[in-house]
Amino acid sequence: MYVCICKGITEKDIHQAVEQGISSLEKLCEVTSVSKDCGCCADHACKVLQEAVRSSIK
Repeated sequence: MYVCICKGITEKDIHQAVEQGISSLEKLCEVTSVSKDCGCCADHACKVLQEAVRSSIK
C-alpha cells in the first residue's frame, strides 16, 4: 500500500529501509523523501516505521 503518493513510497519501501538500519522518521525522510512534499503522510509513515522496527526486533 502507498504511504506517500507524492514520492511513490510504499509500506514495503519503509520495511526495506528498516532492514537497512533506518529507525527514525528523520532518517527515513532523508533516505526515501517520504513526507517531503505536502507532509500529509507523515503520521502514517511514522506508524508504518514503528511497526517495521517492532517486527524487525522479533
